[in-house]
Amino acid sequence: MKVILVNGSPHAKGCTYTALNEVAKVLQKNGIETEIMHLGTKPISGCLACGKCFETGKCIIDDCVNEFLDKVPGADGFVFGSPVHYAAPSGQLVSFLHRAFYGKSHLFKGKVGAAVVSCRRGGAATAFDQINKYFTISGMPVVSSQYWNQVHGSTPEEVMKDEEGMQTMRTLGNNMAWLLKCIEAGREKGIVFPKGEKPIRTDFIR
Repeated sequence: MKVILVNGSPHAKGCTYTALNEVAKVLQKNGIETEIMHLGTKPISGCLACGKCFETGKCIIDDCVNEFLDKVPGADGFVFGSPVHYAAPSGQLVSFLHRAFYGKSHLFKGKVGAAVVSCRRGGAATAFDQINKYFTISGMPVVSSQYWNQVHGSTPEEVMKDEEGMQTMRTLGNNMAWLLKCIEAGREKGIVFPKGEKPIRTDFIR
């Protein structure tokens, strides 16, 4: 089993990484392979709504989004981490998630997901909520912890001193490992993720 943790911070080894790494260490202790993918500082375009991904399964903009999509089939779970910018995830991560999920949400169905946010003081709850919406619209079981998945601090050293936040990360890692093992055990018994009905799409004028 494998979990990919995506670092949506411009800082490769900053506060968000510190939180994600704590989750990764616990997953590894549970025998689960991990990979932390840093989005970096290069600009990430938002979705152009061209619809090409419905035909090819890839984004027409060939960057880290396609690099990530190549990894998705081999992963069983995902943790998307972000610093809090104006009570929201980083612009880098939002653009990344829009393009990764649009037209390709079927790739994530049945795979587990979790959000992690880091902040100096406030805005964590709304940023956390925004990331979770990608999971719940894509048929992904969402992994919980003992509190909302957030850490506080302006530096990695300060984050390490956030004892409750770091414990929340460890609990998240253990809960994700447990859920992945439950899903694997169910699959071995012939219990598979439900196929679901053909989607019905409506709006408020028809």
